[in-house]
Amino acid sequence: MADKIIENNQVSIMGKVASGFTFSHQVYGEGFYLVDVLVKRLSDSEDRIPLMVSERLVDVTQDYEGEYIMVQGQFRSYNRHEEKKNRLVLSVFVRELTFVEEADDSIKTNQIFLDGYICKPPVYRKTPLGREIADLLLAVNRPYGKSDYIPCICWGRNARYASAFEVGGHVLIWGRIQSREYIKKLGENETEKRVAYEVSVSKLEYAD
Repeated sequence: MADKIIENNQVSIMGKVASGFTFSHQVYGEGFYLVDVLVKRLSDSEDRIPLMVSERLVDVTQDYEGEYIMVQGQFRSYNRHEEKKNRLVLSVFVRELTFVEEADDSIKTNQIFLDGYICKPPVYRKTPLGREIADLLLAVNRPYGKSDYIPCICWGRNARYASAFEVGGHVLIWGRIQSREYIKKLGENETEKRVAYEVSVSKLEYAD
């Protein structure tokens, strides 16, 4: 049963380790650590993607910065309580990890497949240059009654198609994980630079 459910959230990423390991949390005596990887985009810019890694998969006391790794896992979310509000925190939960030589251009470095349900009405808009965009929030079920809430962004034809989706609709999504910086206003004169993560959709299907 658990294996079947895992099929609805599959991530494959190859990138360069860009940070040390920082402790996140512990479950049944197993420590989990966050580490960032830089993944190249086609446009030569990079996405900085956080990985959640068990201390059983890799020696978290070592410094691997600058090395290339390939991981398989799931894109997961959890709510972190901050300043009287919950903040959705996203990371790639790693199930398999291997070190590789310099990035291999023949391998797709950033792929995700999600099978989930629309949990908020899609937000459809156009940029000042007329480019169509639709934002979706997808709930992807996990074993034991949990779900991950994954923001997805569609462009062009896909955005128009997605704008008609209804809450509760069953949707399949293929794409890549991307990061983008934004400025969060904290108070009158206080701002903070933060990073948001979302799935940039290359293909989607209504499953029902």
